[in-house]
Amino acid sequence: MTLSLRPYQRAAIEALYDYFAASVGNPLIVMPTGTGKSVVIAGFTREAIAAYGDTRVLILTHVKELIQQNFMALLRAWPEAPAGIYSAGLSRRDIHAQILFAGIQSIHRHARQVQRCDLVLIDEAHLLGRGDSGMYRSFLAQLNEINAGLLKVVGFTATPYRLDSGMLHEGKDRLFTDIAFQVPVLDMIQQGYLCPVVPKQTATQLDVGGVGTRGGEFIAKDLEAAVDRDDVTRAAVVEIVQHGEGRGSWLIFCSGVAHARHVRDAIREHGVSCETVTGDTPGPERDAILAAFKAGRLRCVTNANVLTTGFDAPGVDLIALLRPTKSVGLYVQMVGRGTRLAEGKDDCLVLDFAGNTARHGPIDTVDGRKKEKPDEPGEAPIKICPECQTINHASVRRCIECDHEFPPPVVKVAPQAASNALLSTQVQATWSDVTGISYARHEKPGKPASLRVTYECGLVRHSEWVCFEHTGFPRDKAVGWWRRRAGNLPPPATVDEALQQVDQLRRPIAIQVRPAGQYTEIAAARFV
Repeated sequence: MTLSLRPYQRAAIEALYDYFAASVGNPLIVMPTGTGKSVVIAGFTREAIAAYGDTRVLILTHVKELIQQNFMALLRAWPEAPAGIYSAGLSRRDIHAQILFAGIQSIHRHARQVQRCDLVLIDEAHLLGRGDSGMYRSFLAQLNEINAGLLKVVGFTATPYRLDSGMLHEGKDRLFTDIAFQVPVLDMIQQGYLCPVVPKQTATQLDVGGVGTRGGEFIAKDLEAAVDRDDVTRAAVVEIVQHGEGRGSWLIFCSGVAHARHVRDAIREHGVSCETVTGDTPGPERDAILAAFKAGRLRCVTNANVLTTGFDAPGVDLIALLRPTKSVGLYVQMVGRGTRLAEGKDDCLVLDFAGNTARHGPIDTVDGRKKEKPDEPGEAPIKICPECQTINHASVRRCIECDHEFPPPVVKVAPQAASNALLSTQVQATWSDVTGISYARHEKPGKPASLRVTYECGLVRHSEWVCFEHTGFPRDKAVGWWRRRAGNLPPPATVDEALQQVDQLRRPIAIQVRPAGQYTEIAAARFV
């Protein structure tokens, strides 16, 4: 059976060949949720063994659902594949299989049993932590030592940044060295491979004003205490039910286990079938809930920190964010649960009660390089009893000392409705006349040079960077930029070569500029 690859999936595999032919390192393949990373893994694995028959491949991930999904993707393309599974959750320990799909929790202590291995493919690579500690790091270090330092590692992810902050392939503690291939989520939506996500105005907003920060993220205990308020939950649920009419599959992200259960109970009061999945949910019960949800027998699932990665439910057409986060990766992963295609599904509605779209911007322009501020203690989540002056936690309803009953919390209404754009195309772009243009070489330590193009628009300047010397998607984008301006002139291989020919380029008379966080991006150019 032949494996049918979409053009971008074929391009991802070719990018790996190009990378290993020219470089020594551990590359990343960046593909949005729902674009078939498992198919690329299957195709690359099959071709590697076809080229070198004794190649041994290990595919690692962190949850049994992904292990099974990746394993089945390979068998569909190659039914006779010499493949096995090593996972306690799946009750399989095929340690000697030539192609081994494994859970890191099950295999991390058994590098010496694995022995010879040529290639390690890591799915959901953004979950690798910093530094040299952790299961992935210690296991890979042992495996590389066993294989005389010749081990090749490839990471696959939709979000090439750590869930706290920083790009996966940058920093002194990096395991991955480069992005070999990246395909933008907006391109996949516009080409019909993914479903659009659309925002809807919400009146209710969660108040995180008093919640501190630790490790680049809201402190979990304080976050749940701040947002798990009955009146706020009920107000948000009313909006979810109203907007969810006519939508069949609702996925709600909550700020903790108790919060997820309270939201579930409020949903049920409206006559909507709803269950909760958390890290404490027993495996058989979790499997049954998710199976019913995917089959359409269960309309709504609330969850706390478990369905953000590796969860495949194409029918999800409403996502409610009741989980504020400072993590760019977590935000993109949550919204990404709604981008898969399904029969009868035109788009996925995203209701952001948590302010995440305002905090991070559209999912196709988020800045994974952004470092969070140092840990912020925030205002303590407390309230003081007016009767006895005892300090109480913000979540209590009665004073712990004198039993004074505090007034019910006021529902937090956003001063500006949370209908921020989820995609950059939903941001209002404006046209600016170009009065001047300049070109310069741009250097960044450790990276190939790029061509900086600066447009003067009256007193304002806007810049873009054209990456002729990069590989993969940045190079392809640079070639497209050149062809729109240079006609039949061959695309240059270097920035210096481009600078020698800029006088022959068409000059735009106007550019379309769109806000992108604290910066702007150039979305289009108009020529005479």
